[in-house]
Amino acid sequence: MASKLPRIAPREAKRILVVDDETRMIGFIRMNLELEGYQVLEAHDGLKALEMVRTQLPDLVLLDVMMPGLDGFETLRMLREFSSVPVIMLTAKGEEEDKVRGLELGADDYVTKPFGSRELSSRVRAVLRRAEMPSVSPDKAILKIDDRLSVDFNRREVIVEGKHIKLRPTEYRLLYHLIENAGWTVPHEQLLAKVWGYEYRDETHYVRLYVNYLREKIEEDPSNPKYILTERGVGYRFVDFRREQE
Repeated sequence: MASKLPRIAPREAKRILVVDDETRMIGFIRMNLELEGYQVLEAHDGLKALEMVRTQLPDLVLLDVMMPGLDGFETLRMLREFSSVPVIMLTAKGEEEDKVRGLELGADDYVTKPFGSRELSSRVRAVLRRAEMPSVSPDKAILKIDDRLSVDFNRREVIVEGKHIKLRPTEYRLLYHLIENAGWTVPHEQLLAKVWGYEYRDETHYVRLYVNYLREKIEEDPSNPKYILTERGVGYRFVDFRREQE
């Protein structure tokens, strides 16, 4: 009888940390992700998850919300104090406020239990894709918008009044596509397709939330923005700074 050999992930396989107190759920996720070629790590509570993010440096974290002790929301809050690793929340609740709370704490996406293997794989691929930043030629690495704001594409940060502010991967991609189309209104659907992926084309609240995040970081008065302008019912437009510089 042939012995069972351990699965060996490809050398360049993405490392995904699954955090859930249910052993059966971890087993289901592990089986499906390993079939997709990912390397799977696991933790059964929030504290262990925080330790593994520090020591194992995963490319993505799947984080359950309903865990005893340190729940997923508190784990995420502590995680964001030292890491920008992409996080997908796993929740048995479908209420909008729980989804929004996770996104506001720094989650990149969420999947509502019960979910199928195809939905999980799709979400994982989409979040990992967003984490891969668009490349910028060296001569365009730092873009000056005006005397107050510049964007450093190599460091993936904005410079506001001389202060360097790091952008999360999704924030960076959103700002990148808005600046790329400066002066033009970009519809919600186009931003969702470019930044999140075509499978997110109906999730307009993602755009609204992340535009708010960007405004908090770059606008002098986020309630009265001068850089990212709202075209109600259509989308968003980044100010045409190139024309103003002429």
